[in-house]
Amino acid sequence: MRTASISELKKELQAIPPSEVAALCLRLARFKKDNKELLTYLLFDAHDEHGYVESVKAEVDEGFDGIRNDSPYNAKKRLRKILRVMAKHIRFMGSRQAEAELLLHYCTRFEETGLLSHYNTVINNIFLMQMKKLSKLIDALHEDLQFDYRRQFERLVAAVR
Repeated sequence: MRTASISELKKELQAIPPSEVAALCLRLARFKKDNKELLTYLLFDAHDEHGYVESVKAEVDEGFDGIRNDSPYNAKKRLRKILRVMAKHIRFMGSRQAEAELLLHYCTRFEETGLLSHYNTVINNIFLMQMKKLSKLIDALHEDLQFDYRRQFERLVAAVR
């Protein structure tokens, strides 16, 4: 089966009446949880990006709350799960500034857990990869934002050392 391109889909969606577009969206939302979550974000949360970022931060905090007493294996699984959920929300927003803010929050919470003091290569590599990603992301932001996020990033690097 051939998959239509975005431009073909756009033309076809413009040709059909709005009631059918709404029905198609609802049908699409029934099939996959990610589609339903994206539709929820676009309809209810897209206008308040700051509030949405704060709710994602709260979700990240909940994920980190149970990590302290876990074994390294379970901690690694939880860290990856938190990253997966965070990446999904970042994809929904599509904003580099929001991505930088969430990654900075993730790395700060990661450092606060104390998992870096225990020598575990996998856990340390997860942290290092996110720090590299954050550094590249900060470089791609506007100069004013770069300054603010770079200061927070440098404080985090100093705390880790």
